[in-house]
Amino acid sequence: MKVRLSSFNESWALMFNREAQFLKTIFGDEIIKFEHFGSTSVQGLKAKPVIDMMCVVKDIEKIDAFNEKMNELGYDVAGEWGIQGRRLFRKGGENRTHHIHFYQSDNPQIERHLIFRDYLRSHPEEVARYSRFKEELAGRYENTSEYSPAKKTFVKELEQAALRWFAEAQR
Repeated sequence: MKVRLSSFNESWALMFNREAQFLKTIFGDEIIKFEHFGSTSVQGLKAKPVIDMMCVVKDIEKIDAFNEKMNELGYDVAGEWGIQGRRLFRKGGENRTHHIHFYQSDNPQIERHLIFRDYLRSHPEEVARYSRFKEELAGRYENTSEYSPAKKTFVKELEQAALRWFAEAQR
């Protein structure tokens, strides 16, 4: 898939909310809450225009029963896709618009993702640095298959800073 890097867009929050309302009609009471995370959830951050949504659910195993329905609705059913305990659905094909990540309420990935998001929301200097880094990579790599792995070390370091920030705030 081609790298599509965009400036922050206020409509991303609306896209998140619309999709959350739609998913609620499908999954009903299985969903405890929705969270907008990832780059499109951080004011001012350059991002691939793909909304990362987190659906926190009571029982992750029950989500598998919706695979056929989601596929019929045009979602790519990706299963765990490298993260144990997650169920991932992708919407939009080659012009992807949403990544919908389902986690059971006790999954530690939830906190990790939200701490990272909140850290960036609280540190505009890191948002600027991360945006510059993404622009540099987008200039070097045409496809996400190269772009995404190239971000990995930078993101891990930023994530570690976020976890330290969160731990200090808990003291």
